Amino acid sequence: MITRLSHATIYVLDQAEALKFYRDKLGFEVRTDATMDNGFRWLTVGPKTQPGLEIVLMEVKESPMFPPDKVAALKGLIQAGVLGAGVWEVDDCHKTYEELKAKGVQFMSPPTERFYGTEALFKDNSGNWFSMSQHKAH
Repeated sequence: MITRLSHATIYVLDQAEALKFYRDKLGFEVRTDATMDNGFRWLTVGPKTQPGLEIVLMEVKESPMFPPDKVAALKGLIQAGVLGAGVWEVDDCHKTYEELKAKGVQFMSPPTERFYGTEALFKDNSGNWFSMSQHKAH
């Protein structure tokens, strides 16, 4: 029986820069930062309020799992900003929008009222986009 999702992967162009974005701009904490013998870096972060989730910041680079043509294709999709990576829930979309915008987070749209609540769209520093949503009270 599956009981929960513990890890999710976000493909990034540069792990060091992604770490700065997720830690310093979004306020996430580092969960794991380990370099293996072969030089592979396992880097995970997560929101302080969600300790059971580790977000793997996976750098897109050539490896036995990623041949050059696949690396080029994935990097192209990331840089084009066509990969939506998820929805971040917030208590106050307008307030969080202002806080993150002041830290230099690039928003694709300001907070907008939707049938499900208030939503703003932003990109990380690789080009992945996210929904930041405040759900309507039920």
